[in-house]
Amino acid sequence: MRYLILAALVLSVPLLGIAQQTRGGSNSGSKLFTYPYTIDDLPNGLRLITVPTDYPNLVALYTVVAVGSRNEVEAGKSGFAHFFEHMMFRGSENYTPEQREEIFKRAGAETNAYTTDDRTVYHATFSKEDLEEIMKAEADRFQRLKYTPEQFKTEAKAVKGEYDKNSANPFSKMNEVMRETAFKRHTYSHTTMGYLKDIEDMPNQYDYSLEFFKRFYRPEYTTIVVVGDVTRQRALDLTKRYWGSWQRGTYKADIPDEPEQKESRTAHIPWDAPTLPHLAVAFRAPKFSDTSKELAALDLFQSVAFGENSELYQQLVLKEQKVDVLAADFGHQADPELFTVYARVKDPAQVGYVREQILKTFERHKTELIDQAKLDATRSRMRYGFAMGMNSNNAIAGALAPYIALERTPETLNRLFDTYQTVTAADVRDAARKYFRDESRTIVTLATKGQNIAALGRTVEGQN
Repeated sequence: MRYLILAALVLSVPLLGIAQQTRGGSNSGSKLFTYPYTIDDLPNGLRLITVPTDYPNLVALYTVVAVGSRNEVEAGKSGFAHFFEHMMFRGSENYTPEQREEIFKRAGAETNAYTTDDRTVYHATFSKEDLEEIMKAEADRFQRLKYTPEQFKTEAKAVKGEYDKNSANPFSKMNEVMRETAFKRHTYSHTTMGYLKDIEDMPNQYDYSLEFFKRFYRPEYTTIVVVGDVTRQRALDLTKRYWGSWQRGTYKADIPDEPEQKESRTAHIPWDAPTLPHLAVAFRAPKFSDTSKELAALDLFQSVAFGENSELYQQLVLKEQKVDVLAADFGHQADPELFTVYARVKDPAQVGYVREQILKTFERHKTELIDQAKLDATRSRMRYGFAMGMNSNNAIAGALAPYIALERTPETLNRLFDTYQTVTAADVRDAARKYFRDESRTIVTLATKGQNIAALGRTVEGQN
């Protein structure tokens, strides 16, 4: 989870055809984040969020595209959101890859990108004097990306290499199989990397790649975030100059709803190489909402029940030393997702025991109330962790990006943290009862091929 609290007072003022909102400032009370920020909407649907800070001379520029593997609805076309993250570094009409790289190198910029289920984020941190030149280069590739079929095929091979590297990690394979098992219709059924058969076919999809760019790299999907030693007027002037003529698109992916899961599901992965057994226990969970007590309760439960201070972690990792990895994964996503607990077990004979201890933890919290002091301490650690983490322009922009992709406003973080403050122990118990049901459960195990493990209430043997 990523947490950011931004103080908020809202003003809406029309300015030159651009809707402006101003928030934050010195009167932000007990909010952890006291920097003011502004939101400006261009007529083409592009949104600019400017956050002036006290960190001198540097600027972080994040371009957040609300497109990820969730939007890949066509059969045979999974993985294209991630693939386009690669292609966006291949040059544009006015800049070759080498020219672009030289601009960023000359500016001493740190630049990269990443893709998730719900977003693709391009980011750079550099001296404020270079903002215009870098903004101009970024605008060119977002509006006028240009690459040859040969460049396309070369990058497709690089993506295949990345897939092969990730597939050598048991946790990556667990995530892939978990999604395929838990989701039957929704596009969360495939990972951000995509299905192997689709990745292998990417070199043949040059024409489709142009269509993907035309569909999704549009201003209505995009939010520019500028954080650092910058004024709103400077950021807005440059955005209007270089991004204002970008044309709005019309495409919207028809993402299928996932039907209710009505039976528990299991899967086992026979691993070719020697490895410790892995176990994942997942339940269907809600989509992100900054005002949902259920989501906030599950966030708190994740830390209380499976964090490093939890009773289960102390038992399995420290005292009994039966596992060397125990972690819960519950992100904030656009559609209903999974609440998953991962464990790596030291002894194959103990997989069944570890599984039962994890399930007992879920069951116990359906009836028992979390101690109020523990709940309050968890909230306090979340706030403190946020405050300590926001130590640079890049850190601020990076924390904003996931929520910008979801709601296009930092204000959602204020609402989310306010919701945490209202959650009671009874709310956590009620959320556990609602979501941690046997019929909505999926369990995946992984072990060296041919190795027997007691994992699912019965012995599972790796298949040859």
